[in-house]
Amino acid sequence: MLATTMFSLVLMTAPVQYRNASTLTGIDVLVQQGFKPLMGKRVGLITNHTGLDRQGRRNIDVMIDGGVKLTALFAPEHGFAGTEDRSGLGDMVDSKTGIKIFSLYGKTNRPTPEMLKELDALVFDIADVGVRFYTYETTMAFGMEEAARAKIPYFVLDRPNPVTGTRVEGPLLEEGNTSFAGYHAGTPARHGMTMGELAQMFNKERKINADLTVIAMKDWRRTDWFDSTGLAWINPSPNMRSLKAAILYPGVCLIEFAPNISVGRGTDSPFEQFGGDFLKGRELSAFLNARILPGVRFYPTSFTPTESRFKDKWIEGVRIEITDREKVESVRIGIEVACAIETLYPGKVDWKRSERLIGSDDTVRRIIAGQNAVAIMKSFEGPLQGFMQVRAKYLIYR
Repeated sequence: MLATTMFSLVLMTAPVQYRNASTLTGIDVLVQQGFKPLMGKRVGLITNHTGLDRQGRRNIDVMIDGGVKLTALFAPEHGFAGTEDRSGLGDMVDSKTGIKIFSLYGKTNRPTPEMLKELDALVFDIADVGVRFYTYETTMAFGMEEAARAKIPYFVLDRPNPVTGTRVEGPLLEEGNTSFAGYHAGTPARHGMTMGELAQMFNKERKINADLTVIAMKDWRRTDWFDSTGLAWINPSPNMRSLKAAILYPGVCLIEFAPNISVGRGTDSPFEQFGGDFLKGRELSAFLNARILPGVRFYPTSFTPTESRFKDKWIEGVRIEITDREKVESVRIGIEVACAIETLYPGKVDWKRSERLIGSDDTVRRIIAGQNAVAIMKSFEGPLQGFMQVRAKYLIYR
């Protein structure tokens, strides 16, 4: 049997005491401030369906009711309502206010000078899941870049990292693998930062030099899971349907670009299971359980996706159950799964297709070469220490 090793970096040493917080997000704090930073300005807002205050009211309505002159709206991947799972989204109009919504996941991924020419400030307010390849982070960064070019202030209304702000895991993004699904080279798969903290890091480390203001949360601690905040869970994207899925996502999604693997899209539990037409559920789950990964167990399963890869086709796979979320090493799960598949079914998967999500060509080469997952995880330790030193400069919360 293999000894359990901790490969991620965690910022806590004492046992976690779960609490019932009354977290106020950036929009709630802005209400308390009487919207003073935005008064007298023509404001653009990058947001979607997750932009709610603690009472469940849309940030759009709260701003307008508070006297903010909201002039333009911008929507990220999945659209303004968060229901679209396709590219090429067009502009639309908010039916309640009549304000135009510019798509940032269609002809352009960033606000254009034409969109910004009549604005005095740009605001970002979208919930994230704390993972490098979730595209809302890139949308935030692109908005900040364009605000800097337009010489208008940029405000980020902060929200919780739902999977806590304590754990940092996985390979760092290499410069050659940056994309819309990975903005800043040197960022690990699971970074343990909030959007406001990321904004500060991007602004300084990439020398964007935006006039950035982060409206920080109140009553949020780094050790808080989302279900400790007192906030309602809103699916941030169509397939991110639970906190459990968000915990597993940093690892399971690493294998999604493999062309013959499903990560459960089109089922009732995306990112909590994976499968393929060549996988044997019992064999693979037994192999993974023998690895003794902390905080999880693996079970054979089968499913028939109603959409996405393997649509309407029955396939075997593995379901992941969390036994102790404080011990889960999310990224290690993905690396262990990839290594297990390469060991049991050598050559069946083109892992090079996953380079953009994994972010590291070296890691992909190690998987293809059949290297043990433990050795691969150890290769991250030095780079992660370097990232932690950079990250520490931008942390807002304890």
